[in-house]
Amino acid sequence: MFSPEGPRLRELAVQALSSVERGYDLLAPKFDHTPFRTPDSVLEATTAALGRLGPFGTGLDLCCGTGAGLRVLTPVCRERVVGVDFSAGMLDVARRHAPSTAGPAVSWVRADARTLPFGPAFDLVVSFGAFGHFLPRELPRLFAQVHSVLRPGGTFAFPVVSPPPFWSPVNWMLLGFDAAMRVRNAVWRPPFVMYYRAVRFGDMLRELEAAGFRTGLHELREFGRRRDGSPRVRLVAARRLPGISPPRAA
Repeated sequence: MFSPEGPRLRELAVQALSSVERGYDLLAPKFDHTPFRTPDSVLEATTAALGRLGPFGTGLDLCCGTGAGLRVLTPVCRERVVGVDFSAGMLDVARRHAPSTAGPAVSWVRADARTLPFGPAFDLVVSFGAFGHFLPRELPRLFAQVHSVLRPGGTFAFPVVSPPPFWSPVNWMLLGFDAAMRVRNAVWRPPFVMYYRAVRFGDMLRELEAAGFRTGLHELREFGRRRDGSPRVRLVAARRLPGISPPRAA
């Protein structure tokens, strides 16, 4: 699963017994050499799909990590892009990897996605692989925050991979990982929130609607279809409806 440049087993064990923030600070220098980074193929397909929906003025990469999402934002945003993450270590790597070529202005902000320090300043918010770090009960607050930083008519976009079949070894591996994390969090503090199958796709769409978004689904054709004919990967493009404020999240 890991390249020779990736973390060793001992390093992963130390990270898993840390908080989410501290764990990612430790993982940051080797994160891009792990399977946890969003594949380039997904980033490229997302860029192409957003190019058909844009262009956009300003963009925000929510839970940006080492900045892979910058490759999506810079081609489709004209003015500026911002990466936000609560791990100082991940942001340090993102700054070092930021391209120096001409394009929109780029900046980085350390902040928790549940308390974003922005007003309605963005036309596009993207996120890649971050939702596993939020419990289902936290989604209303998270989506309310995204809604609050988007201008009316702005778009919140993220790719979603169809779950593997129930009988698939991959499905059982993901369920086993989630079970192990639940046991770990029951007996060890601080908790490390990282679950692959905690949030159902339908529940996510309902929470987006409740937060004041109108959701659209766009097939990423580059990944083909499953045996049942459904897309393997979709892009969720949730548009902030003008004049609608989301309910205040607890």
